[in-house]
Amino acid sequence: MMQEKDVGEALVQVVRNPQSSESQESFARAMELTKAYAGSGSATHFSAVARLFYDLFEMFETGADPRKK
Repeated sequence: MMQEKDVGEALVQVVRNPQSSESQESFARAMELTKAYAGSGSATHFSAVARLFYDLFEMFETGADPRKK
């Protein structure tokens, strides 16, 4: 299982070089769901959107439920 540091490093790698990153699919899926949430009007604070994106990215990368932290 990936540790939080590994997830962060994977996120930085995909942002720096999206075409050659192994995490490209996780990034795209997390971004799509986060954009839908942010556009729905359910977000009450910008930090909730950023946290949701990170949790979704972590979930797609590790397969682990982020609610179990």
